[in-house]
Amino acid sequence: MRNGAVIKSALVAGILLALATAALAASPKREKPASRTESVREVKITGKYILFPVSNRVPKGQSGRMTITVGERLVHNLDCDFPPNKDAIDWWSYLDMGDYKGQTAKVVAQATTEVLAMIESSDEIRHLQPLYDEALRPQFHFSQMRGWNNDPNGMFYYDGQYHLFWQCNPAGRNWANMYWGHATSPDMVHWTEQDRALRSFGGDVKNRHPNMAVKNCYSGSGNVDKDNTAGWQKGDEKTLVVVFTDTGCGEALAYSTDRGKTWTYYDGNPVIRHNGRDPKLIWYEPGKHWVIAVFDQKGGKGIAFYTSKDLKAWEFASKMDGYFECAEIFELPVDSDPANKKWVIFAADARYAIGYFDGKKFTPEHEGKHQVHWGPYYASQCFSGAPGGRVVQIGWARIDMPGMPFNQTFSVPTELTLRTTADGIRMFATPIKELETLRKPNPLTVENKELTAEAPVVRFEAEGQHYDIVVTLKQGAARMTVLRCGGDAVSYDFKSQKLDEMPLKMKDGRVTFRVLIDRSICEVIGGDGACFKTSGRRNMGQPLGTISLTAEGGGLTVESFTAYEMKSAWKQRGEK
Repeated sequence: MRNGAVIKSALVAGILLALATAALAASPKREKPASRTESVREVKITGKYILFPVSNRVPKGQSGRMTITVGERLVHNLDCDFPPNKDAIDWWSYLDMGDYKGQTAKVVAQATTEVLAMIESSDEIRHLQPLYDEALRPQFHFSQMRGWNNDPNGMFYYDGQYHLFWQCNPAGRNWANMYWGHATSPDMVHWTEQDRALRSFGGDVKNRHPNMAVKNCYSGSGNVDKDNTAGWQKGDEKTLVVVFTDTGCGEALAYSTDRGKTWTYYDGNPVIRHNGRDPKLIWYEPGKHWVIAVFDQKGGKGIAFYTSKDLKAWEFASKMDGYFECAEIFELPVDSDPANKKWVIFAADARYAIGYFDGKKFTPEHEGKHQVHWGPYYASQCFSGAPGGRVVQIGWARIDMPGMPFNQTFSVPTELTLRTTADGIRMFATPIKELETLRKPNPLTVENKELTAEAPVVRFEAEGQHYDIVVTLKQGAARMTVLRCGGDAVSYDFKSQKLDEMPLKMKDGRVTFRVLIDRSICEVIGGDGACFKTSGRRNMGQPLGTISLTAEGGGLTVESFTAYEMKSAWKQRGEK
């Protein structure tokens, strides 16, 4: 996603801004920033990182540019939310300088003399709050260590590791700079953050860091060049490729020949020039060629398809109207039948169509689009090449994190399937089974309990913040049921058959839904993935206190109610 789309989401942005403003109301009054003239300092690189202070209270438009060079090479160039003085520091960020240990960097920064003097080299990142245990840090949803994130990018699987990238501002809590963050995981639950893969604003400087783009590195995707079609492979390791929008030139490639440790910006970029952004790269096996599906605005908004044999030379194939940014396309079996596969396509809003794809053109088999996802869920993407043909999706959860050294987060990974329903073939989004390894033993449980007008409530005390709750109810005379988890509530209306605002039909007079509650995020899944809602918690960072299930307007049967407290994915796997 890019700045124009943020503007188009003005209503959401206004709500987030209001939340952040309220959180800062009790903070010291903002001081007018001190004068920020451009200053220069030399820093000896003795460690892997350059550390610099950040303030969450920098007014819009008051960021200061920091440029770092080593010798004649441009290494970093970005806007930073520098504090005016040491008393205004909210957190410390870092930039990778591991390639230049033992050398001297020139730091040119629009910062006060006091702040410039604080910038230093270190092997350790500085944490003012316990890392991954900050007050609002989700414990089983991935979030980056520092700064702003938006769209997930570049998702693929290679040799035992899932690779996740994302739109990243390393130097502030708001949208800016658009580096690419990078993390890896063996199971999509336990993540290790790696060096940032792409850097922005190299401009027309020829001698710049190898992974530096011309301008912003907007959204894109990734894959594995298993057949070495581009000719970049070295040794036995397959080449990893990411494709993204470089706002300075067009659709661009970067590649890694060392398992994703380092990335090289392709010197033949751009590979596609057009009025659009956010390329999704897939391998089309029947035609033995690559496909890029990309948002394109020529003649109206839609998804354009390009093909290539070698990742370098691309030809326009077709265009499908009616879709916005962040294209996604993949193939799935219907009802797990490998002989009956269909293609699915969607964009940032995740409203999808099912149809046929011949490697060049997508043909939908129905009118309009279907919907699974609700709430501030946006710009989702799926892992390419996952084992067993699994299609696993992660979305940007647009949730503000006031006062934190990070901002925004991601949904839990969900496995996508196509199933035949009474309404036709539909896509389901179910949390991956691997999440269940975080469930603690001895859950809170109720089975076959009647709720009546005289005794309409099931209630538990719950002092934790992280729960996985699964409920199956049999309809009685009740008009509605409400599951309350601390300050958050999930309701099912038996007459309208809606789970909150999401349509969810009962099956044999029963309804099943699941609620995942983390420190700052709540996700509601209906009918084993028939609908999926993401939202921020009302009482972020607070223990639930009470979990209750209430029947309203009559009775019902609680066939099963199970509330698992969840372990932290950030802590040791042996945590009790």
